[in-house]
Amino acid sequence: MGRYSRGKTVSALVLAVTIAAASGCSSSDEPTDYAKPAATVGTVGIEKATTSFKASVEKFDADGGCLAKEPGTCWEQMQAVMTPARSLRRAMNLEKSVGADFWTGAYALLDTMEKGIAVGEDRGTAVGVTNRPDVLGSAHELVDWLDAHPVK
Repeated sequence: MGRYSRGKTVSALVLAVTIAAASGCSSSDEPTDYAKPAATVGTVGIEKATTSFKASVEKFDADGGCLAKEPGTCWEQMQAVMTPARSLRRAMNLEKSVGADFWTGAYALLDTMEKGIAVGEDRGTAVGVTNRPDVLGSAHELVDWLDAHPVK
């Protein structure tokens, strides 16, 4: 009985592989785009990512920052800074003009920001346990780091 079910399974796999291989083969004269590389989704160059991130921090400051101490009053601003920070990380990962060691300080700040945002809410400052410095304080430090370590 065991051999029969294994044989059945093997033949089903062989059939599936044969069908998959045959469906990939075509004798038609239609042009194919096999040589085109897949586009990388959601990536921007390092200059654009840096500019966008710095602009989000500047907007946060220009809008008055987070003065309210109550929890939940700053979550939208934290998210608005985090989105371009993630794009910046992707751009840093793709930047080939410098090595990974170059980005060590920036990665540490981005990791701190991610740790703060992972809480899933703005904890405010009234309670004493806050995640704002992790996200927003590190964002300001990252702007300073980027100014001190330009990539051209």
